[in-house]
Amino acid sequence: MSDMQRLHRITYLIQARKCVPIDVFLDELEISKATFKRDLEYLRDRMNASIVFDRYERGYRFENPADAGKLELPGLWFTEKEATALVLMQNLLSSLDQGGLIGPHIEPLTAIIDNILGQNATSAKELRKRIKVIGMAQRKNSMENFAELGSALLNRQRLQISYYAKANGITTEREISPIQLIYYRDNWYLDSYCHLRDELRSFAVDGIRSVIILDKKAKEIAEKELRDYFTQSYGIFSGKATQKAKLRFTPERARWVSAETWHGSQVGHFDQDGYYILEFDYNQDPELLMDILKYGSAVEVLAPASLRKRVAEELKKAVDCY
Repeated sequence: MSDMQRLHRITYLIQARKCVPIDVFLDELEISKATFKRDLEYLRDRMNASIVFDRYERGYRFENPADAGKLELPGLWFTEKEATALVLMQNLLSSLDQGGLIGPHIEPLTAIIDNILGQNATSAKELRKRIKVIGMAQRKNSMENFAELGSALLNRQRLQISYYAKANGITTEREISPIQLIYYRDNWYLDSYCHLRDELRSFAVDGIRSVIILDKKAKEIAEKELRDYFTQSYGIFSGKATQKAKLRFTPERARWVSAETWHGSQVGHFDQDGYYILEFDYNQDPELLMDILKYGSAVEVLAPASLRKRVAEELKKAVDCY
């Protein structure tokens, strides 16, 4: 148990039990009397906690009852509403932690939040039961090397990876300089500089079969170059945009699409008939094609002609299956 966890535990015990004998602190925290005295002094002097010893009750309590409703952290005060917001964020963060990379680091936060809300009618555990994150197309076994990826990113080191490309079924050995991890559509991707191809690339983390952290500094790429390569195209596909898509959605479907973000630089407007016109730049079209097809007859590709033709061909193939 860290020092900060112990301080929060002391405060929580007083919040929950009103008046707590010293033996309870020593037993539950497994600390010496001297350590408890130091913690108590820190809470009083540094965190402004009005904790006093009640000779009649023979225990420690808050001199000011109002202190029981909030907890002071260094530089921060958490009210019940703020702690409730923390529960929501912490639970969502835990839902993304497939590989257990951040779990050990947010456990202290979980304990602190539970301490803050534990004495209230709405507990942190009850709140977590009311939150559900559902992954639609999450791929399995994608987190085996997640800790190594995170370590290399943090320490700016190169990686030697074995990468399986699903498009062609080929596994290659590559040396890469990791740049950033992306969580996109319930799966993780690693933006990197690939020294084998001598260019920027995005790798699906579930395709990385093995990882070795190298004793080499990662290659640093200018922010402008990264933005130009990773943000111009559509979806997870990278590269500078070369085409502009123009889509028209029916008035009924427009009520949903007009509130959606398809691309960071998209432009949209309603025409005089209530149709929604959406325009954005893109490079590769496999992901865009799938997103268009899922809307069926509710969308029409106006431009470019090549994309319009691709959608028509896919729809014809789909009809032929039936």
